[in-house]
Amino acid sequence: MSRLPNMQPTVVLLREGTDSSQGTPQLLSNISACLAVAQTIATTLGPRGMDKLIVNERGEATISNDGATLLKLLDIVHPAARTLVDIARAQDAEVGDGTTSVTLLAAEILKEMRPYIEEGVGVYTIIKGLREGRNLAMKKLEEISVQIDKSDPAKFRDLLLQCACTSMSSKLIYSQKPFFSKMVVDAVLTLDQEDLDESLIGVKKVPGGGMQDSLLIKGVAFKKTFSYAGFEQQPKSFTNPKVLCLNVELELKAEKDNAEVRVNEVSEYQAIVDAEWQIIYRKLEAIVDTGAKVVLSRLPIGDLATQYFADRDIFCAGRVSNDDLKRVVQAVGGSIQSTCSDIEDKHLGSCGKFEERQVGGERFNIFEDCANAKTCTLLLRGGAEQFIAEVERSLHDAIMIVKRAIKNNRIVAGGGAAEMEISKYLRDHSRTIMGKQQLIIGSLAKALEIIPRQICDNAGFDATDVLNKLRMQHAKGDLWAGVDIESEGVSDNFEKFVWEPVLVKSNALSSAVEAATLILSVDETVRNPQSDQNEAGRPARKNDVVHTRHSEHSVTPLTSADSGDGISVLSAYQISEAKKIIRGVLSLAFVI
Repeated sequence: MSRLPNMQPTVVLLREGTDSSQGTPQLLSNISACLAVAQTIATTLGPRGMDKLIVNERGEATISNDGATLLKLLDIVHPAARTLVDIARAQDAEVGDGTTSVTLLAAEILKEMRPYIEEGVGVYTIIKGLREGRNLAMKKLEEISVQIDKSDPAKFRDLLLQCACTSMSSKLIYSQKPFFSKMVVDAVLTLDQEDLDESLIGVKKVPGGGMQDSLLIKGVAFKKTFSYAGFEQQPKSFTNPKVLCLNVELELKAEKDNAEVRVNEVSEYQAIVDAEWQIIYRKLEAIVDTGAKVVLSRLPIGDLATQYFADRDIFCAGRVSNDDLKRVVQAVGGSIQSTCSDIEDKHLGSCGKFEERQVGGERFNIFEDCANAKTCTLLLRGGAEQFIAEVERSLHDAIMIVKRAIKNNRIVAGGGAAEMEISKYLRDHSRTIMGKQQLIIGSLAKALEIIPRQICDNAGFDATDVLNKLRMQHAKGDLWAGVDIESEGVSDNFEKFVWEPVLVKSNALSSAVEAATLILSVDETVRNPQSDQNEAGRPARKNDVVHTRHSEHSVTPLTSADSGDGISVLSAYQISEAKKIIRGVLSLAFVI
């Protein structure tokens, strides 16, 4: 009797339609996706970087060369390439600048590692070499960084100005660097130097005028809020006024829905109306008794209160946004009151000058000369809204750089000088070790050269010639030799005041290596088939509502999709719900 062959049972692990890719081809595909992302934003790097115009699904246009902003707007769907988006966002949140650099570094590291993957070198051998090279690079970066003495305020301010100028070199406001760098440094120095909360720097955008018409208000400025008829009768300027900030509604309120008041006589109704008026008048009298000349509230201030304050030469503004009210309190002092009773002098703030001023086509309420001001406001002017939005993003990067320079007063030269010095160090170190790690660290050294190379490419220089000069200068011991945009060659960028906080470089290098190791460690991608289904066949999401109409004999789904040939296509969730209803109807019929 012949024996049947030993047949193994088929094990179905994943549902039908699941796309599973694994092995070296999958890893190489992920690397190619990351290189495509980097290639998209590579031309935005450096002082001669280009801008990108991105139009979203609603037709809104954004012009920017900020790496994090571009990657966020591109809406990248490739799972591995999204890692680069995440590190760019992390760089933007932590440091504020260097978002394009960190993306290019991560992609270039992957590009240099691709030949080793194709030749069969173990992934964890590569990862070990990258992490060892990262540690050596961070140690060298700390060694070459220069500490600036904070004891001399004038020199320290110059340091902050140069760091702000370097940050703006690659931005749209490059031509106005001296003007905006002074504005940014003054803004950051008005903050509490221990906390340095950049959210207390308000930014208001006013279309019209030129960039030079932008203002720095060492205090608070916010747009005129919605107002009632008596507002124009109020005074619009005060000297040394007391300021009261409230979270109280000062208007007659309509009854709530379904409210019911039963009265037997007309006089009783009149008593109820009088009581409402007495309540609001008591609030207004209590506010006037405090001696405040400027009254702000987060909640509405009605027409009765507006006219009442106007008759007593008091300025009021209701519906002030939460952020603006918070910054007013930071500037003038006092505190936000939730009641109009028992308000004392310690609850009031004060400022040297308050006025309502016309800026462009808008009217602004401005508090200046505040004794304890720990906040300020930037009023940005410009021709187009997209232009002003890009100016705001550029100033945000510069503000973050100045903030980091204050907290960590160690700097390095920019323009590719720091990267070239670290590259030289890693290349020299790789020649002293044996094994595959020598190749990995040497490739990491080559990857670091992408920054000066891309700066040259974007400026239209001969990148090969400039990099050869840079390697020669660093081999001779010229520590800060970097790309000189003005002379189309090489110069000492430290002497040219192209300075950056060391935190920008260290965070970019560390994030780039970690992102590269993360992508290299992924050897399989499993794509759930549901993610590729169209809306017609998708399972209902959490917030979806499936409406059904049922009778004793039928169940008709109201939410379904038409497949195009008259057939309704129901999702699995809808079918499941329909079955439950049918069971319920049948069980009810059985009981009857």
